[in-house]
Amino acid sequence: MNVVLNKSCTFTDQQQLSEEFMTGYADQCHLLVAVDCIIFGYDGEKLKLLVIKRAIEPVKDRWSLMGGFVRQDEGLEDAAKRILFELTGLHDIYLEQLATYGVSDRDPIERTISVAYFALIDINKYRQQINDKFHAEWYNLKDVPQLIFDHDQMVRDAISKLRYRAAIEPILFELLPKKFTIPQLQVLYEEVYDTRVDNRNFVRKITASGLLIKQDQKDKSGSKKGAFYFKLGKPRHTAQFQFINLLSKAH
Repeated sequence: MNVVLNKSCTFTDQQQLSEEFMTGYADQCHLLVAVDCIIFGYDGEKLKLLVIKRAIEPVKDRWSLMGGFVRQDEGLEDAAKRILFELTGLHDIYLEQLATYGVSDRDPIERTISVAYFALIDINKYRQQINDKFHAEWYNLKDVPQLIFDHDQMVRDAISKLRYRAAIEPILFELLPKKFTIPQLQVLYEEVYDTRVDNRNFVRKITASGLLIKQDQKDKSGSKKGAFYFKLGKPRHTAQFQFINLLSKAH
């Protein structure tokens, strides 16, 4: 609401107008605003979700997304970053706003609007920093226990958004270490899209994309022959990229 007070108004007039505006605000329903974070991680084999045991009533000790209320002096993204830092101890994690959830009875205690964000983490890089005080655990995406309130819907929406974004830009590289193998990349796409991918087509198309830079070193943890490491060669946001065709299903 934009309000312009006439410069010719007396102090009394302005005070009266101010009181009228404040009365208008006071008559409105007061809401709490929260932020919930859907934190995806990849360990080279499985796509996982980080969940915590809720520490307060209602539904204390039930599984929950990491979240909290927005403070008086912070914006939404600042709140999401603070919550992620409290849980992981890390800055500069990939973070993207997902959606707003505002069904009137979503929280049984108080009318609460929640703004959801999703984050992408390389589990092996950040494993040691996860804060134990929140009893956080990584679950394979297919094995996540039932979550409180509307958090299950948030996770479903985040998966849909992640699939959409991964089809038009290389966002999934945020889940990988700086050096990775093509088999690790292929498994990641299979996990995200919950489908098997034809290996030969995947290798041919990702190699032809020009996005990857082959390294001299090999990962020999899976076989004596080993698999060459690669790095993402072009900036993630400027690369001409469409990965949807990589998802040719295996026969």
